[in-house]
Amino acid sequence: MKRILGICGILLLGCMKLQAQQLPKGKPLFEHVVIIGIDGFSSEGLMKADAPVMHKMIAEGAFKYDARTVLPSSSSSNWSAMILGAGPEITGITSNDWKPDGKGMKPVVVNKVGRSPSIYDIVRQQRPKAEQGVVFHWDDYGRLLQKEMVNHYEHAETETEAAVKFSEYIAAKKPVFALLHLDHVDGAGHKNGHMSAAYLQSIAKADSLIGMVLKSIEKSGMKDKTLVMIVSDHGGINKGHGGESAEEITIPVIYYGQGVKKGYKIQQPVYQYDVAATVAFALNLKVPYSWTSRPVKAAFVGFNEPENLSVGLE
Repeated sequence: MKRILGICGILLLGCMKLQAQQLPKGKPLFEHVVIIGIDGFSSEGLMKADAPVMHKMIAEGAFKYDARTVLPSSSSSNWSAMILGAGPEITGITSNDWKPDGKGMKPVVVNKVGRSPSIYDIVRQQRPKAEQGVVFHWDDYGRLLQKEMVNHYEHAETETEAAVKFSEYIAAKKPVFALLHLDHVDGAGHKNGHMSAAYLQSIAKADSLIGMVLKSIEKSGMKDKTLVMIVSDHGGINKGHGGESAEEITIPVIYYGQGVKKGYKIQQPVYQYDVAATVAFALNLKVPYSWTSRPVKAAFVGFNEPENLSVGLE
C-alpha cells in the first residue's frame, strides 16, 4: 500500500511539474515578437565590438554565446532554417542558389504552394487577423518567404533605411510578429575581413540601429508585452563563410523583454532552426510535426533547462 501511495505521489509531483512548464491554454507568453537579424554576425564579433545596446540586452536578458548554424553556413540555408523550423535536408534550401521555382531538392513536407511550412504560415493560420511583417536589407531574403503570408513586405537599400522603415512599421501597426534583416555586417566581413576594424565598426552601427528599434517599441507602448530576439545567420573567417570552422558556425542569440530571465546564460544547445519554435512558443501556437525546431524555454521566467540535458554526458 505504501508503495502504491509512493508511486501516486511521484506521478502527482510529475504532473504538477509538467503543468508548471506549460502555458495556460490560449494565453500567449508575449503579445508581440520582434526579431532583429544581423547577417554575418559572429559571437566573437559581438564580444569585441563597441555594442552597448546589445550588451545591456545581455545583462538584462538571456543569452547564448555559442548557438549553432546549419550547414552550409551560408545565408539562404540559415535564414530559411530560422523561419522554416528545420535545416536544408528538410526544407530543400541547400545554398544561396535556391529559387522558389527551381528544380532543387523537394521539401519533406510542403504547404499548398509547395514550400516548407514557415512561422509566417502558422501565424496566419492560427491568428488570421494578426499583423505580421518583414523589412529586409538583403534583397534575396524576400524570396525565402511567401509574400502573401505577411501584411507588410518591404526591401530597403541600406541598413539605416531598413531600421527606419522597420521602426515606422512598429509604431504604425504594432505587429504581433515582425522581422528586420540587416545585411551590412556581412558586407563588411566580405570586403574587409571578419574581425577587421571595419567589421567591428559595422557591428557598432547595427547596435545603434537596434537601439532605434527598441525606442520605437517603447514609444509604441509595446515594451512590456514584447519579446525581442537578436539573431544571426552565420559568422565568418577571413573574407568568407560557408564552411565548418568555429568562426563560421558559432553565432549569438539574445532574448530580451519582460518575462525573460535577467542576466541568464542559456545552458542547453541552441540551433539555428530553434528560432521558429521559440516564436511559436512565445505566441502560444502549434508547430508543424515536420519541424525539428524546439523552443528555448529556459530563456523565460518559470521555465527550466531540459531535464535530460546531461543524459549521455556523465
